[in-house]
Amino acid sequence: MTKVKIYVTLRESVLDPQGSAVQGSLAKMGYNEVEDVRIGKYLEVVIGDTDRDLDVLVKEMCEKLLANTVIEDYRYEVEEAN
Repeated sequence: MTKVKIYVTLRESVLDPQGSAVQGSLAKMGYNEVEDVRIGKYLEVVIGDTDRDLDVLVKEMCEKLLANTVIEDYRYEVEEAN
């Protein structure tokens, strides 16, 4: 088994109203040092034994379902599951 950690974030060119709201709330709470917040998604996917190429498999999953590649970027890390 292999664990894949997937990080999905909005592209830099896309406005992040949720991140702006969180940044504003943090400022109101006294955390004025926080200059910017970007909200994203974190997923852990455990993949069983397969003959398919793992990189191709993960990229297909991200591009078909897990990330909206028009407005989001993704990256992933692969580690052996315990």
